[in-house]
Amino acid sequence: MDGANHSVVSEFVFLGVTNSWKIQLILSVFSSIFYVASMMTNSLLILTVISDSHLHSPMYFLLANLSFIDLGVSSVLSPKMIYDLFRKRKVISFGGCIVQIFFLHVIGGVEMVLLISMAFDRYVAICKPLHYFTIMNPKMCMSLSVAAWIIGLIHSTVQLVFVIKLPFCGPNVLDTFYCDLPQLIKLACTDNYKLEFIVTANSGFISLGSFFILIISYIFILITVWKHSSSGSSKALSTLSSHIMVMILFFGPCIFVYTWPHPTSHVEKFLAVFDAVLTPFLNPVIYTFRNKEMKMAMKRVCSQLIVYRRIS
Repeated sequence: MDGANHSVVSEFVFLGVTNSWKIQLILSVFSSIFYVASMMTNSLLILTVISDSHLHSPMYFLLANLSFIDLGVSSVLSPKMIYDLFRKRKVISFGGCIVQIFFLHVIGGVEMVLLISMAFDRYVAICKPLHYFTIMNPKMCMSLSVAAWIIGLIHSTVQLVFVIKLPFCGPNVLDTFYCDLPQLIKLACTDNYKLEFIVTANSGFISLGSFFILIISYIFILITVWKHSSSGSSKALSTLSSHIMVMILFFGPCIFVYTWPHPTSHVEKFLAVFDAVLTPFLNPVIYTFRNKEMKMAMKRVCSQLIVYRRIS
């Protein structure tokens, strides 16, 4: 029989982050501040890269794409979480849950490919500097960006094709504050060990595999950098450290949630809040903190915006 005929669950109930009103109040203030800060910093970074001709290079093009993705991460998870903190009964419709999962995994897939693309960009810049602009030409940059979105869409769609057909006829309580595949599959009325394995393989093993590939790549690049003692190498090392920090921020929670055999809900919730609220804010901060060129460009853009506002 068609699974859709069995589906009687029209909405899912979130247990939320915590039952403590004081913690919810603190978390709502904390999340709201960082959500606004994340939207502002990522928007400023994108605007700076677009408007400043000094930043029209492959590295900053990929960085602007990453900031665009971080805007998506913030928008998919944070507003709903902040809104639900003030509600006694936290619910989401079945369709809303599916949409949230879809965009969550599209964004995750795109960000994974972008981080790999950024590692490739740094490899070419450091290991093949004479051929950098030949290899990382505008066509290559656009191809990497398009490939990231295609892979993200495929990654998300393949999983949802299986999940959307599952029968949900009873339990509808999720011990979390957002919809994701591992928790949703457990509420289905049928035995889904195979599907759980597919989800783990698709999200967990891919995350773990990509993480180790990136680690090996950065180790290789770092060895190349350390062989050259110069100011240029020092700058490259500073840039690489930013890339590595952002990579750990992204892959850390993913690997734990999708590959840890017996994760606790408290740890999962903490990582999810961190991933939804802090990571999108920290990414642009990390990339600009040690980057003098980016900081100068942002100051110029901010000055122009202030002047424009006074004139208008």
